[in-house]
Amino acid sequence: MTHIRLNSLALGALALALLFGGPVVGQPKPVPGPIPAAPTSLKPPVAADGEIRVDQDKTVLSVMLAAKMPLKLAVMSKPDRVIVDLPEVNFQLAPDFGRKPSGLIRSARFGLFAPGRSRIVIELARPASPIAELGEVLGGAAYKLDLILEPISAEAFQRAVQASAPLEEAKKTDLPLAPQGDSRPVIVLDPGHGGIDNGATGFGQSLEKDVVLGFARELKAKLEEGGKYRVVMTRDRDVFVSLGDRVKTAQKSGAALFISIHADTLSAAPSVRGFTVYTGSEKASDAEAARLAEAENLSDQIAGADNEDESDEIAGILGDLTLRETRSYSHLFARTLVGQMSGGTKANKNPHRSARFRVLRAPDVPSVLLELGYLSSKADAEMMQDPAWRGQTASTIVAAVNNFMAPRMAVGGAPPPKP
Repeated sequence: MTHIRLNSLALGALALALLFGGPVVGQPKPVPGPIPAAPTSLKPPVAADGEIRVDQDKTVLSVMLAAKMPLKLAVMSKPDRVIVDLPEVNFQLAPDFGRKPSGLIRSARFGLFAPGRSRIVIELARPASPIAELGEVLGGAAYKLDLILEPISAEAFQRAVQASAPLEEAKKTDLPLAPQGDSRPVIVLDPGHGGIDNGATGFGQSLEKDVVLGFARELKAKLEEGGKYRVVMTRDRDVFVSLGDRVKTAQKSGAALFISIHADTLSAAPSVRGFTVYTGSEKASDAEAARLAEAENLSDQIAGADNEDESDEIAGILGDLTLRETRSYSHLFARTLVGQMSGGTKANKNPHRSARFRVLRAPDVPSVLLELGYLSSKADAEMMQDPAWRGQTASTIVAAVNNFMAPRMAVGGAPPPKP
């Protein structure tokens, strides 16, 4: 059996990459460089049979792997987390696996972190030291990965965080930019969450990341039917994309409009339903808008990628004039969208709100965040997965985009002018 151990007595061994190839005697040897991505031509191995068990003061998270592979282990704070990076695997675990607190684990998430790379994130209920062990089972036909957590002091955990080598970021080198040589306006669609970040979970274990991706694909097809626009999606599959990269995609594409698509939950008020359109602002319009923005802004931390927010620096360079003008356009599109959608689908009692969403902070791209409805509402959850509703609502949004873009396209199709 091979293992990686992180504790207060061995801080120098933090974030070692262990190549599982045979028995290891003594301390595991570090493998320099990043975890290699899984070959794109092969199907990723399966990870299944997840289990969490509490053994006295220890907590163990176990997963069965169909192949041996390298992994990298690290700890992070704010919140306290254990991060396990490995090549891309096909997680076939129950959707609710790791969602309930158990022992030292507050919650656990898993999924695709970047192309060719998967990640397991364990949020800790209290400071703990992780040990990763991999052993053959079924005569070498499979491998059992045990992540063993042992409690340590808060001071020891912080020392481990400071000594931990940084993990690879999720920033992509291949942002999905619009093709050159085409003068049509660019509309960027941003399906929220993705990969290791499931977003909200609703009725029937429906996941927000899947619901909004399916709707974004429908909307993209509808927008492209008329041939008026070039449409770019920040993600077109189940992969994590950082908030910063979502904004950069809009900016580098020269987007005329950015629409981030979500589907929230309100567990305390399951009767609340209806769509809501949000615009960016420094001060939230109400407590619910502030709560949602705070939750959405944690997306990078949920995935173990504490990327810095670069929007304030960009705003300072471009100046307040551009930012104010862009926000005026954002509010105009929000009002247009609310008016168009209200005729065909149920609106929230306060359908246009604002808050400090990181994903809406591009100072030069009109941006809105559209909550299609609440997955905590049985009626909304069923509605959002109805093909007829998706098609009709997508067509309604296209009509709102057409109304908003018509006067701009009449004068050249450009985004708001820059000083």
